[in-house]
Amino acid sequence: MDLTRRKILTLGASAAVSTAALSAGRPLKALAQSAERIKWQNWSGGQSCLPEARLAPGTTGELAAILKEAPRPIRPVGAGHSFTALVPTDGTVLSLDRLSGVLDADAENMTATFGAGTRLGNIGKALEEKGQALINMPDINKQTLAGSVATSTHGTGAEFGSLSSYITQLELVTPGGEVLTCSPSQNSEVFEAARVSLGALGVLTKITLQNRTPYKLTRRIWSLPFDQMMEEAESLAAQHRNFEFYYIPYSGMCLAITHDETDEDIRPRVSTDDDDAVMTLKALQEWLGWAPSLREYLIRSELEELPEEVYVDTSWRIYPSERGVRFNEMEYHLPREKALDALKEVRRTIEENNIEVFFPIEFRFVKGDDLWLSPFTGRDSCSIAVHRYHEEEYEPYFQAMEPIFRAHEGRPHWGKLHTLGADDFAALYPRWNDFLKVRHALDPEGIFLNDHLRHVFGEA
Repeated sequence: MDLTRRKILTLGASAAVSTAALSAGRPLKALAQSAERIKWQNWSGGQSCLPEARLAPGTTGELAAILKEAPRPIRPVGAGHSFTALVPTDGTVLSLDRLSGVLDADAENMTATFGAGTRLGNIGKALEEKGQALINMPDINKQTLAGSVATSTHGTGAEFGSLSSYITQLELVTPGGEVLTCSPSQNSEVFEAARVSLGALGVLTKITLQNRTPYKLTRRIWSLPFDQMMEEAESLAAQHRNFEFYYIPYSGMCLAITHDETDEDIRPRVSTDDDDAVMTLKALQEWLGWAPSLREYLIRSELEELPEEVYVDTSWRIYPSERGVRFNEMEYHLPREKALDALKEVRRTIEENNIEVFFPIEFRFVKGDDLWLSPFTGRDSCSIAVHRYHEEEYEPYFQAMEPIFRAHEGRPHWGKLHTLGADDFAALYPRWNDFLKVRHALDPEGIFLNDHLRHVFGEA
């Protein structure tokens, strides 16, 4: 985001005056209208808005006051790592950055409570100091915890669910400013709905997760041909704690990645050239897009000679990968028994039609759950993610991929691009109407609904 010095000074002054206005009881709406609007955009740059107000409460009291007076619609924002239009609003963008950190840890039950704005990348070390560790993690750790659970963000591993499935309790501030503690035994219907909510029920302020003792992982990366991967993927998922793979378009080759618990001494990773590899694939697309067979020969030759990479570290250092090259993404979660066939069709469609794409296609395993709006509800799943460089138009590529995912009964990741609406989701989610009832009860005026969510929930 291109901020001039004047805009930075205006933003700082506006934030200072906002805090004073809260304590003095002055109307926030009048304040917001007098301040210069500051652009918000997500990580990829694909979503943006010019909200009337950008606010960051530091307490539930401040938050309750904001919810009563701030310009509508109000949309909570985490790290901006969702590609769908969950945040854009002309009203208020509400940052959770000041509601963060480890607030409590229960050593006996192996649980910990976090401020909802805590970044995933700040959880590992803080938990380790409490004698705990997350049971599983996504491969990007820049998101906030609230944003991650709101969209059912996940890692990989056939025996591990999304982050939302490990929530044991949460605190939610409703549109009316009421603070609700929710768990299986307290406000249980709200708890069921709020574990995956798209930020449409209120504002999460505290989240308690089930954890475990700290552990180390061995990470192994190696290459193998696509056809061999199709034969071995299920057995690799069963043999290893975490398993995922990437198909490299126009190569006939895959990269496999496994994690397994270990007591070995730490051997940290030496190579950090993942972004360089992606940009090399981009260059090959630009130079040899006209000659797919030559492009495949060069990429395959390189991958066949790729040495196996093995390293050992603490779990929270192993899971995340740096993603310096920006992109837009579509990801669908498919029934496990249908996913490999879907990937074969994805590959065939790309390469028979010479679709311009260089980003590797990601394939992960996720355990099923019973959460109302979880894409994994009722079935063990595999996710297939396709990416498009942020400077390129993503629509033609994603329009070719989405029918394949839908034909194999896929459900889209809530934070990744898709074209579905309320009727589609009602058919995909058995508890869809139950969620809508809770949403209407908590937010009858729809102050948390922007245009995207009105479309998703059929309230446009």
